[in-house]
Amino acid sequence: MPKLASADDGQLRRRQRWPWWPLLPLYPYGRRRTLVRELVPDQVWAFEQVQGVWYVAVPIRMTVLRVRAGLVLYAPVAPTTEVLEALAALERRYGPVCTIVLPSASGLEHKLPVPAMARAYPTATVWVTAHQWSFPLPLPLPWLGFPAGRTRVLLQDGVPHGDELDWCPLGPLDLGLGTFLEIACLHRSTGSLLVTDALVAISAEPPPVMALDPTPMLFHARERGDEPMEDSPERRRRGWLRLVLFANYLRPGPLTIPPLKEVLGQALAPGCRSPQSHFGLYPFRWQPGWQAQAEALTGSALGADPVPQVAAVLERLVFVRARGALVQWLQELARLKGVKQLIPAHYSAPVPISAEQLRMMALELEHRNWAPSQGSWSLLAAIDGSLLALGLVPGDERAAKH
Repeated sequence: MPKLASADDGQLRRRQRWPWWPLLPLYPYGRRRTLVRELVPDQVWAFEQVQGVWYVAVPIRMTVLRVRAGLVLYAPVAPTTEVLEALAALERRYGPVCTIVLPSASGLEHKLPVPAMARAYPTATVWVTAHQWSFPLPLPLPWLGFPAGRTRVLLQDGVPHGDELDWCPLGPLDLGLGTFLEIACLHRSTGSLLVTDALVAISAEPPPVMALDPTPMLFHARERGDEPMEDSPERRRRGWLRLVLFANYLRPGPLTIPPLKEVLGQALAPGCRSPQSHFGLYPFRWQPGWQAQAEALTGSALGADPVPQVAAVLERLVFVRARGALVQWLQELARLKGVKQLIPAHYSAPVPISAEQLRMMALELEHRNWAPSQGSWSLLAAIDGSLLALGLVPGDERAAKH
């Protein structure tokens, strides 16, 4: 017998409602659950949600910093009522939200929540990177909902809280269709290094926010479409590792697509006749060896700190022709004083990091095989090749070799 929704369920759904999801229709669409974690007592907080495409969902994070003037919001998430209530509780203790930062020029998932967050805090100054762009038409920021009278451009118009925060840009990099620019931020008092998309750290265990809605993990933990979506810690872990492979490579090497007849034959099996399981439609078949590849990508054993790394999608599609700029950025981050922990806008955080680790990352990137085209990288390489052939991205000597 189906469980009836209670009044409390309905109220919670209203508090988690995100009405602007049709502008960027990512899972979980109009409902955004939020997990709030205190990363440094009385100093740094993470507001985490989940987003993705067709159950390939991973964490997205807004980091809140305490400064003398109040609170800084770095890379806002969808400002649901649930989020605003949690921020109000912080404001009562630590002062008002005074600064909202969009640290990326191209990340739509980071850009879309900013106008709504700015409306929620009409006295806060909004800081954005230069080279903001929109698709399909290039529109001025006020037309995109950014408040004209209180929107500033990072570095061009100065920086917010420069006596407490350091700002370090990666780019601008010409992508042809637009510009990539990401600006890292160091919270000096805690040694917290905030980044957006370029660096990630992926844990072997599902991050806590994934437990708010384990559906994506349970969906991908299965081997067949007629397998029920049963829940257990082991299945959640297996589903998480497969999500990681999907999100990083789009089509991982150990993944094959079964024949359509087989996929349809497994649909509508008992226990799978619901929208949650897509009615048993599961067009994936995982081959032996996928676990080893997932473990290599996470770079950590269960319970160990994940290893900071360059996001694979960005390595192959953005930094493929800009390795030097990325290496230089890592070297500049290594020169910042007092770096202790990394807080990316995706996957796991915080992760211990030091200036020496950043220098070693830069050195390793200069010498390893960069942006491969084989194995799990093949689909990303094919996308890059198609964009090159259409003249939509800039070419160089490396492009000619491919």
